Amino acid sequence: MRRYFTDAMPKNAPKDNAARIGLEYCQKLFLLERSYEDMTSAKRLECRIEKSKPVVDAFFTWADSVNPLAGSKFGKAITYAVNQRKGLSMFLTDGRIELSTNRIENLIRPVTLGRKNYLFADTVRGARSSAVAYSIIQTAVMNGLNPYQYLLYLFTELPTVLTKNPEADLSRFFPWMDDVQAKCKYANGTDGQLSLMQ
Repeated sequence: MRRYFTDAMPKNAPKDNAARIGLEYCQKLFLLERSYEDMTSAKRLECRIEKSKPVVDAFFTWADSVNPLAGSKFGKAITYAVNQRKGLSMFLTDGRIELSTNRIENLIRPVTLGRKNYLFADTVRGARSSAVAYSIIQTAVMNGLNPYQYLLYLFTELPTVLTKNPEADLSRFFPWMDDVQAKCKYANGTDGQLSLMQ
């Protein structure tokens, strides 16, 4: 939503410019959100209800009152905001939900960049296998692991375990487990996202 208002705002827009007003509501919410960063999700939700919800309510009251030019960039910003009200307000229901989608967008970027390659999955099973592989790799990256080392560890250890007991509990192989972290974590703090992209 913030991007739509940014795109709709002309250069050197006056303070009373409608797109600027919409953008300022967004900026208030992000500023408040920064002050909640180190809180538990429960405390963050409490603060959002107390401080952010009045801003959201005021924004939608304002958005409902404006009459934008149809087809204009500002019109698209308002239409998007009003139509997505429920989704845009979800962060007020759970302290774990992030206000910004930037982190999620960055996490799915490698998959998005490879989209053309996925057109050539010959079968549904092949496409499903690719999805599973991407999920394992991305989960490793999110947990600070070297994806190559993690996959090597899994392919080395799992066959032995599963041969002995096909119903074995595999939770000790999860990427956040201490033993896995010790064996597969990046030694020099290299950014896993970068390595996955290379």
